[in-house]
Order: sequence, then C-alpha cells, then structure tokens
Amino acid sequence: MARKKKLTKKDIKNAEARDLEEWNIAENNWRRYERARDSGHLEWVEIAKKCDAFYRGDQWQLADKHSLEMQGRPALTINTILSTINTVLGEQTLKRGMVAFKPKRTGSEQTAVVLNKLYNVIHDQNDMTYKESQVFSDGLIQDRGYFEVGIDFSNNIEGEVKITVEDPLDIYIDPDAKDADPDTWQEVMKSRWLSMNEIELLYGTDKVDKLRALVDGNQYYGPDSIYVTHNRFGDTPDSWMGPYNAAFLPEHEQRQIRRVRVIERQHKIPYKCWYFVNPEHGDMAKIPESWDEEKIANHAQQYGLMRIPREEMKIRYTITCDKVVLYDNWSIYPFFTIVPYFPYFRRGRPFGMVRNLISPQEQLNKVSSQELHVVNTTANSGWVVESGSLANMDVDDLEQNGAATGLVLEYHKGAQPPAKIQPNQIPTGLERIGLKAAMNIKEISGISDAMLGQSPASVSGVALESKQERGAVQIQVAIDNLNRSRAVLAKRVLHLVQEYYDNPRVFYITENDMENPQAMEVNKQMPDGSTWNDLSIGDYDVDVTSQPARDVYSDQQFAEAMALRAAGVVIPDAYVIEYSHLENKRAIAEQVRKLTGTADPTEEEMKLQQAMRDVQFKQLELQMQQMRATIENLQSDTALKMAKAKTEMFSDDELQLKELELQAKQLMNVQDNITKLQIADMNSDKELAAKQLENQTRVATARIRADQQRSTDALKGSVDLQKIKADMLSRSKPNE
Repeated sequence: MARKKKLTKKDIKNAEARDLEEWNIAENNWRRYERARDSGHLEWVEIAKKCDAFYRGDQWQLADKHSLEMQGRPALTINTILSTINTVLGEQTLKRGMVAFKPKRTGSEQTAVVLNKLYNVIHDQNDMTYKESQVFSDGLIQDRGYFEVGIDFSNNIEGEVKITVEDPLDIYIDPDAKDADPDTWQEVMKSRWLSMNEIELLYGTDKVDKLRALVDGNQYYGPDSIYVTHNRFGDTPDSWMGPYNAAFLPEHEQRQIRRVRVIERQHKIPYKCWYFVNPEHGDMAKIPESWDEEKIANHAQQYGLMRIPREEMKIRYTITCDKVVLYDNWSIYPFFTIVPYFPYFRRGRPFGMVRNLISPQEQLNKVSSQELHVVNTTANSGWVVESGSLANMDVDDLEQNGAATGLVLEYHKGAQPPAKIQPNQIPTGLERIGLKAAMNIKEISGISDAMLGQSPASVSGVALESKQERGAVQIQVAIDNLNRSRAVLAKRVLHLVQEYYDNPRVFYITENDMENPQAMEVNKQMPDGSTWNDLSIGDYDVDVTSQPARDVYSDQQFAEAMALRAAGVVIPDAYVIEYSHLENKRAIAEQVRKLTGTADPTEEEMKLQQAMRDVQFKQLELQMQQMRATIENLQSDTALKMAKAKTEMFSDDELQLKELELQAKQLMNVQDNITKLQIADMNSDKELAAKQLENQTRVATARIRADQQRSTDALKGSVDLQKIKADMLSRSKPNE
C-alpha cells in the first residue's frame, strides 16, 4: 500500500493561498450580485410579476377581494389587457424579421449570399420563430426579454450555434448601464436556483462537499444564497428514521440543502493585448493569443505589418455558489452572451406596455364591480302595502319572497293593492367612468377598435384599412427595438460562425418552399489549395428588415401579381401559380411551362438540339469552303485579266469587280447565319466550342476580306493605269 505524501509547510501555505484567492473571488461575485439585486432589481421583479398576473387575468389583490366577499359585493375582472397585448403579439407574428449580411471592403458578395443561407439554417434549427415571439411577449408584459447565444457541443463535436430564451427575472443588468446596447455594459449576471444533484452533475462532487461543509459550519451567506430546511418525515435519509427519531439527531444533521443560488457573472476587466497594423491603410487586427512569437513574426514579415500593444476590456466568466468558485476563466466570446430586448427604453429605464395599462384596468374593474353592486342592491327595492290588506301571506312572507319569480299576491277586496317601490337609477357617473377607463386603455396602448376588429359595419373598407395602418404606427417603436435586438443577435451569430464554422461542413437549404433541399458546402478544400465558400474571411454588415410571415407573404405576392397582370404587366402564368395555395402547384407550374415552351429542356432534348446545331455547323462550314474556293477562282481569273490588261488598253474589269463584290456579300450572309447560330448556342453545354468556332470564323472572314480587298485594289489600279495610258496617247497625237 502506497504511503500518502506528507504535506510540507509550503504545500499548506499554497493551499491556504488558493483558498483565500477563491474566497476573494466568490466574495466579490456575491457583493456584485447584492448590489445589482438591491439597486432596483427587486422592485422591478414585483412590478414584473404584477404585470404578468394582469395579463393572465389575476387582477385583484387578495386582501381587496376577500374584503369585497365579506361585504357580499362582486369583484369583476374585465381583462381588456389580454386582447390588447394579443393584438400587438399578432402584429409581430405577421411581420417576421429578415436578416441580410452585406459585404464591407474585405467581404465578398458570394460569401454574403452563403452567410444569408446559413443564418436561415441556424434560425430554423433554433426555432427562432417561436423564441422571438416569446422574447417579444416577455418584453411587452414584463418590460424585459432576453436571448442567450453561444456554441453548443452536445450534438456536434465541432460546435453549433445555440440560441435560448432566458427568464427575465433571472437576469441582472449592470446597475450603472444607461444604454440598451449590451456592448456598453460592464457586467451582466444570470442567477438561478439549482439542486445539489445538478451541482454535482455540472461541477463535480468536490464542489458539493464544500457547500455542505459551509452549511454544517453555518458559514454561508443566508437563505438567499442557500435554502436550507430541517428534516421532515419525507426527508429522512434512512428508512428506520421516523419523525420522532430525527429530532434526536444533531442540528447539523437535521438540516437539508434544498437548493443553492448559482451566480453566473460576465464582467469586463482591463487586459493588455497586441494588434497587427497595416502601415499603408491603418487597418488593425487583433493577434490571436494562441500564436507563438515565431508565427507572429513570420506573419508580420510576410505581409509587412507592424505590432502595437493596446489596453482593452476583456470579458471574464465567473461562476460561484455562495463561497465556492465553480468556474473562473476568460470567456471564449468577445461579447456578452446575453442579448436584451426592451420594447421602450429611456436612459437606463426599460418598460413595456402592460405597466402603463395597470391603472386604467384596475379602474375599469372597480367601476364595473360597483356598477353591478348598485344594480343588485336596487333590483329588490321593496313593497308598499296597506296594513292588513294581504290575504295569502303576511308582511314577513312578502319580505322573504317578494323578489321570487312567479310571485302571486292576493289582497282583500276594497283594500289598496301592494305597490313596488321604484328603484333608484344607476348613477350616470359610474357609466361614464367605466367608458373612460376602457377608452384610456385603447389610447395608451395605441390599439384602436379597427385593430381589434370591432369597427361598426358602417365604416368603409378604405377607412378601416387606414385606421389599422395608423394603429400599426403606434406599435412601430416596439417592433423597431425588436429589430435592433435581432441585429445584435445576428452580429453575434456571424462572429460565432466565422470563428467556429471553420471546417468543411454540408448544410441542406430549402428555398422558396422547395420540396427537395439542396446541399451547400462551406470551407471546402479545392485541389488548387483554395477554399470554397470560406466563411472565416471578410467583414460584413447586418441589415434587418421586417417582412410578412411566410403564408401571409405568399398571399400578398399572389395579390400583387394579379394586380400587375390586371394593369397590363406581362407576368408568366407559372410564377402566378407558384404564389397560389394549390396542392401540386410546383407540378402544375412545370406543366404550364412545358405547354408554353418556357420549360427547361430535358437531357434528351438538349442532346437532340446539340446534334441539330452540329449538323447546321457542318453545313455552314461546307458553304464557307465552297465560297472560299469560288473566291479563289475569281482571284485567279482577276489576276489573268490584269495580266491581259497590260497588253490590251480596255477590258471588262469593272464588270468583274462587281461580280467579286457580289460574291463577298454572299460570304457575309453566310457569316451572319453562323453568328446567329452561335448566339443561340451560348446557353448550351458547348458554349466554349461555339466560341472557338466563332473565333476561327472571324479569322477566316478577315483573311477572305483582306484577299478581296487586295483584289479590288489591284483591279482599281489596273483601271487607273489604263486611263493614264489613254490620256497619254491622246496628248501625243497632235505632236505627231
């Protein structure tokens, strides 16, 4: 059996130093949490819970409701907040965000297209359509909504982008933050309650042992850090231990840890780093920390770069539980993983829509309840009865049963009949206050009757549509702030893609509701050493716009296509069919293309067309050869005639010149036919061969034109020579 190594004084001192350092880290984390918690977070939590209760319809405080029940008065809940918020949520559902990446100076258009498609894949993999709606509803109802984005390695060893929705009550914002942009914050925290089993699974058994030691020694911060309960009957660890035997255990053994608070804090710390600088343009790029000195020097020498130090803020990730440090290291991300959404934001004060609707909603509930109470109390107003006039009952019976349905009163002959006391009218003030409360809710939220679908039938369609558009303007601020959060999220996704999607991958893209997805390869190594669809290179801007949801978007496109056709714009039938909701619209559109002759040719048709073009090319080449032989014969005849012209003063050279020009025109017609055929063949698979034939034809044509021009010049020279000789003869005759 191996002996345990005896600890020296140095080992003990180092262990004490490590424990002290860990205690300082945990202590600092806890103090930062307390500051964020006590600087308005707890007050906001109470308001957020109240707003959530009002949206769900729980709009009465228990004390008020109990008091009304004791008095026999009603407590009505007229939940107009539900319909108001649902209308805004419906507007967001109909207007989905569309993210597009645009290349900067170092980016490329082709890579931007690939990034757009890849972002859609990540969007669908993370069910962002539903998560955006969840975050949007959190913001409207509870003032704040949060995404969290990072890399997940659970399903892919190379990592995949994962986006989750966080509970707004668990996120603690930097108390000193004044901007909605998380990049301007100094810290952000996420606090959650975990069980001891979860702590053991995530961080190990040694962390659990340290937490239990803190509880046993009463050294933990308190119930807000570790929630401890005493042993109960169902909590005894051994089967023999009953509720009475547990009472005889020591106090530290009676206590059980129910849950512990885990604080995940992302905070910025000053950090010295090095940058590459291009001395010509001034561009800067951070040197990766994983590079050694030799690699840095080689890179700087190869590209002519300089190195400069810079002091910047780097994010550190610290996770603690009470006085135990679970994790403390530099974050693998250069940004906070928390992305907020604030519907409305004013200088560090985010707020939603429900917050401002609580007061008019409470007023409406109280007025409606009071109005019902008045109606109930005045419905059985009483009777006026002459003494001794009742025959079938006495006054006490009438008091008990006077308000019963089907009551029959019999009174003595000659007596005054019983008379119902006229009840008081409902105060008009109550009704007016109730109407004002309902109107205030609509005015504050900006949701009109037209947007709720409650406009009267007398309102025209044009006026109704105009009112709906004006109502949509009222909620545009909340939609714009959602687009802002989408842009921040898209920038973080872009960074993760360029950082972690650096190996060859294959994604399957479905575009325009196509049934068969298409494979898209990224970071593919080519035989020449280049990389196909390299995602890690280039800078890109993010552009976020709103567009209708897919089903509604198709309806809108179909309506616009039909309107354009009615206006005279020629839109092919196949495109109109693809925007419809027919079950087999793809097959129908393809059949229409075949009938109209606009469908893409099949492989057999392409082969047949190519064979026909080859035959036409051969025929034209044969015609060119024949024309070339004819021109050569004409040139030979012309040369003979020129030789003969030297001995004969006059000949028919001008006639031969016209014949030569006629043959040249015929050759040009053949060349035009060849050119037209080549243009028609540009979209075929033999485009390169057609271009080569075109070049050869141009060379041959130029050669023939040159020969024809030389022949023409020679003929013209012969004619001029004959004229000169005739002139000389005419001048010499008088001298003779």
